[in-house]
Amino acid sequence: MIHIRKFMKYICTLFFALLLFASCDPQDPPVGQTEITKWQGNKSGAVSITFDDGIINQLTIAKPILDSLDLKGTFYIITGKIEGSGKGKFIGRDPQEIINETAQVPTDSSNLFERASLIAYTGTSEAVDYHSRIGSLYEQGKVEEAYSLTDEGYAKIRNGQMKDTDDIVFHDNVEDTTTWDQYRSYSAQGHEIASHTVTHPRLAVLDEVNLKYELEQSKADLLKFIGEESIFSAECPYGTENERVMSYAHQVYHSLRNRMPEDWLEEINRGSRLTPGQSEKEYVQWQRGPLTRTSTEEAKSWADTVMNHDNTWLVLVYHGVENLGWEPKKREELVEYFSYLKAHEDQLWIAPFRNVTKYLRERKATTISTEINSDEILLNLTCSLDTELYQEPLTLKTYVPKTWSEVALAVDEEVSTLQVMEDEKGKFVIYSALPNAKNIKLAKAGR
Repeated sequence: MIHIRKFMKYICTLFFALLLFASCDPQDPPVGQTEITKWQGNKSGAVSITFDDGIINQLTIAKPILDSLDLKGTFYIITGKIEGSGKGKFIGRDPQEIINETAQVPTDSSNLFERASLIAYTGTSEAVDYHSRIGSLYEQGKVEEAYSLTDEGYAKIRNGQMKDTDDIVFHDNVEDTTTWDQYRSYSAQGHEIASHTVTHPRLAVLDEVNLKYELEQSKADLLKFIGEESIFSAECPYGTENERVMSYAHQVYHSLRNRMPEDWLEEINRGSRLTPGQSEKEYVQWQRGPLTRTSTEEAKSWADTVMNHDNTWLVLVYHGVENLGWEPKKREELVEYFSYLKAHEDQLWIAPFRNVTKYLRERKATTISTEINSDEILLNLTCSLDTELYQEPLTLKTYVPKTWSEVALAVDEEVSTLQVMEDEKGKFVIYSALPNAKNIKLAKAGR
């Protein structure tokens, strides 16, 4: 009897499935065919609005503009500036011992990183500038020039030509009064608050212990004062793509705006002249840095490019706002541009860097199983990622029988009604689910 019942259940399921398929033309997609849309909300592309350096005007001018439009941004902050955080410091041998050595031993590959790490913390007014210029030369491949500049800087220190100020200088970024309580409230509002290191150094010329401190201490303070949501992504200063730095940083953070080494993602950095249309990869992360001289019309054209492709993620990188910071943008420019993005929100998914990264990775790592049972479509999602960390809602598109004009969606005992839409393939519904959602049920409404 048990075998007969199983057989009859199988026959009934097959019969109802055939009825569903019979309502479709041969060229229509199979009923139940489901895809995770390329972008959340089935948009044409994505935009992330990011700010570097934690400059006060970003929070008092740019953020209120975003808030007025209900847009969320990413703020990469220098944690050492904030009261209560771990401060910038040199970790290593006695500084005076190193300074004395520079009089006898020229700088070379064996000592550059130690000396470049220390020079920013010698308490001198020009020391940070020397550190920054040494790092810039090194990253340009001008290694001998970096050695010479290091020797020049230490000669000034030994001769007393650089005045001791007994201050920590935040690498050309003024200290401000933003508190951890404020940053925590901004995070609770949906903005991403993330790491731009402790002091904004040239990481490529730090030795291992000081490099790790800049990355790990910043992360520890973000975790302590805000929480897990603030330690997903980071931006290493000066947009560095130095391989040694990236190898360390990717061990500390889940994602870096600097580099995202995914075989399905084309990265076009701020200095590149490539355009999204020149890439054949599934996704393109297209970084653009609006400078003071960048017109609003040019910036709008970037958004237009996103809307004219189906694979482009525009990552905007801002620094200064009004009269503070590098390459500042005026308030009225931000109002006009952000309003333009908002006006095209039907095509643009505008979200923090963290959220877009999670969505793309989840989409690539999630599989869908489908069962057609009577007049219902049942789905289960399985994501290979850690779903404690990856909880960005996915957007699903499922084709339904042409006789369905309205669909009831049930997910975790929550029931809603979906509008049926149609494209050249057939009728479908769009809805959201978490990457490990089980027992998703679609049925003809009112049955």
